[in-house]
Amino acid sequence: MPRIAPSILSADFARLGDEVRAAERGGADRMHVDVMDGHFVPNLSMGSLVVKALRPVTRLPLEVHLMITDPAKYAPAFVKEGADTVIAHVEVLPDPRPWLASIRGAGKKAGLAVNPETPVTAVAEWLPHCDIVICMTVHPGFGGQSFLPGSAEKIRDLRALIAERNPGCELEVDGGVDAGTVKVCVDSGATVLVAGNAVFGHKGGAEAAVRELRNLVGA
Repeated sequence: MPRIAPSILSADFARLGDEVRAAERGGADRMHVDVMDGHFVPNLSMGSLVVKALRPVTRLPLEVHLMITDPAKYAPAFVKEGADTVIAHVEVLPDPRPWLASIRGAGKKAGLAVNPETPVTAVAEWLPHCDIVICMTVHPGFGGQSFLPGSAEKIRDLRALIAERNPGCELEVDGGVDAGTVKVCVDSGATVLVAGNAVFGHKGGAEAAVRELRNLVGA
C-alpha cells in the first residue's frame, strides 16, 4: 500500500501545526521535511528547530531530506530533535556507508536520494545499507515543479535494483507528485509519495488533498 508523505516545504509556516494536523487527519503516513543549504541546491530552508517544533504536534514519523553538502555535520541535530528517518544525497557521499551506519546506529532509518541527472546505478552498491531511497523527479531546490519526462522509467529501473539488492527498502518519489502523476509513480514501483503543493496548495485544504491522493492510489 503506497504511503503519502506531505512535504512541509509547501505549507503555510504561520499555521504549520494546523497544516500538519490537517494532513494527519486526512491519512498522511509521515511528514517530509526538506532541508536546503543554498550550496547543494539553489535555495535555503529549515533547520533542526523545525523538527523540534513539529515533534510534539504530530504522532506521525518525521522524515528529513537533507539536500545539503555536508550531511554528516548536520544530521545529528535532526536525530536529536526527533527525526525518525534521515536521507542524504548520494552525490555528496563518495562512500555513504559510514553515514548510513551512523544514522541507523542511532536507532533511526537512513536513506539516500538520487538526483534526476544521476544514474540509479549510483546507489546500487549502497542499497543493502538503506531503509529508503528517494528518486527525485524534479531538480531539487524549489517546490511546485513539474514531473520530469522520463521519470517513470527511472523509477522502474530503481525498483528493479531494489528488488535485486534489498527488497525491504522503500522507494520514495519526490517532485511533481500530484493527482495527475501519483498513479504512474505507483505503477512504476513507488511505495512512498512525497507531495507538497498538491497537499498544502489544495483548494480544499490538506486534509481533503491527502484523502484524494490516497483514493487515487487505492491506499
